[in-house]
Amino acid sequence: MPSESDKWGWKHVSVFGGFDKGSGTKRWKCNYCSLRYNGSYSRVRAHLLGSTGVGVKSCPAIDRSLRDALQILEEERLARKKKRISGSGKSSKRIRNSQPSLSSVWKASPREDIDDSVARFFYANGLNFNILNSPYFHDMAKAIAAFGPGYEPPPVEKLSSSFLHKEKTRIDKAMGPIRESWLYTGCTILCLNRLDCALGSFSSNVFVSSPRGFIFLQTLEINEGNKADNVLAGVLNNVIMEVGPRNVVQIIMHPRHSSKSSESLIQSKFPQIFWSPCTSYSIHMLMEDIAELDWVKPIVLCAKGIEQYVLTQHSSLSVFSQNLKESFGPTSVKLSPSYRLVQRIVELKQALQELALSEEWRQWKLTFPEDFLSIEAAILGNEFWSGAHMVLQLFEPFVRLLGLLNIDECIIGDVYNWRVQALEAVRSKGIDEIILKQLEVLIENRWETLFSPLHATGYILNPRYFGKGQCKDKSIMRGWKATLERYECDGTDRRVLREQISSYWRLEGSLGEEDALDCRDKMDAVAWWENFGSETPQLQTLAIKILSQISSISTFQVSWYENSFCREAANSLEADIAADLLFVRNNLRLQGRKIGNSNSSSVRT
Repeated sequence: MPSESDKWGWKHVSVFGGFDKGSGTKRWKCNYCSLRYNGSYSRVRAHLLGSTGVGVKSCPAIDRSLRDALQILEEERLARKKKRISGSGKSSKRIRNSQPSLSSVWKASPREDIDDSVARFFYANGLNFNILNSPYFHDMAKAIAAFGPGYEPPPVEKLSSSFLHKEKTRIDKAMGPIRESWLYTGCTILCLNRLDCALGSFSSNVFVSSPRGFIFLQTLEINEGNKADNVLAGVLNNVIMEVGPRNVVQIIMHPRHSSKSSESLIQSKFPQIFWSPCTSYSIHMLMEDIAELDWVKPIVLCAKGIEQYVLTQHSSLSVFSQNLKESFGPTSVKLSPSYRLVQRIVELKQALQELALSEEWRQWKLTFPEDFLSIEAAILGNEFWSGAHMVLQLFEPFVRLLGLLNIDECIIGDVYNWRVQALEAVRSKGIDEIILKQLEVLIENRWETLFSPLHATGYILNPRYFGKGQCKDKSIMRGWKATLERYECDGTDRRVLREQISSYWRLEGSLGEEDALDCRDKMDAVAWWENFGSETPQLQTLAIKILSQISSISTFQVSWYENSFCREAANSLEADIAADLLFVRNNLRLQGRKIGNSNSSSVRT
């Protein structure tokens, strides 16, 4: 019979009593889930390993990696037992376990020494400190601690072969439910391209997004040249065929990295798929277009002049401006830099005017060119400040509402509502009608260039925005018409959708039930259509597919634009192994983001 020291399970429970002296039956509590049981070691082992049939539950607090480590301990125990039995015939003689216990190792290696070893590993290998926040790092640490002393890492050749294949198979299996959901919710192909001017090539990272989750498909290095567009179109063609043409609602690519040639090639073969600009980029461009209005541009240029000549030269103001409290979130500031510049100058008005009247200023301005006098006049006069206040009034509703809009998570339709609400807020400020008209014309003219027609259709189909007069808005109805013509090539099917949207607007059948009306702004838009749209099945399907899509690729830009690992892997490994490694690594990063928002940035390596 093996000694108690060979029963690894006792180290993972707390024993607080036995029934009889010398009995193997004890009272114990699991160190992970705190459940209490009475029983022998076989019950402890079953609880920790997830075995059934001995009257205890599987520990709910042990994850897969820790359970695998515990299973290894059990297999080693059984191997030692087998060796004793098949040894020198002295099977009944107890063999003392020469391996030190976990507690003795911990006593020999204080926490500080262990921390030093971890830190040294990071320093020696030049690793990003954010790896410490990775859920996979913590899983690894727990598994090694559970195994105890004597653990040896797998050999390098196995990491690039059997273990890599095993992990890829596991990820493929985990992706099964996500892939199956595409038929119901549709999906979006996200294409992130990064240009490397030095090498004359760009890398293309291709993802698929749906409500069930994100999937990384592949990375491709494309050399710039006349055939680059054809290569990119070929990659997207293969991806569409893999995902399923009827499952793909749209492709999103940053406009600066897109090409009309690739777009034309794809749309000629898959006319039902939308080629949508990134919403973050489009909003940025729209806000900067507003800054180019005839009466706004001079104010912005003057503010830039003040920043260039004063804030960057005068240390006290420079520090002050850097420490200004942001009035809006980082996203709104990033997407409207001209507004933030004017706002910053206005906040510094008193300090700037005091500086312009000082003796220091008189001496200082002698070293600047003559056009600096216009900057001085702007600071001390009233014209610039009154114009700046007018610019802030014009921009403020757009920026404020943008700060409330999570671009990375908002669904199609939310952005159009942002446009409507912002214009209504501008009107309420009593701004001059001529200026207001210029703003409306600008947005109307630029909207269809910068945004997909899916935004207008999403604004129609989202029950939260029901009754906003969409059917009387020419811009919205043009978007609806464009969506129908792309989504359904058959005239009869389009007519059915037109009839059913009328039923939606007229609140016919289940769409007009009391619960349907009450839940418009209380339920998720897709869930609302699932519950109340069954009497208009074709429209229900369209609504679910469109309202299930995201509209921005900014979620991935920070994480993957600096992904130099792609090229390093391709250069140092065989092509197939490099492709598998990138597939595994990037999908684990996506899973790491999903484990918890607190750990979402931990996989940026």
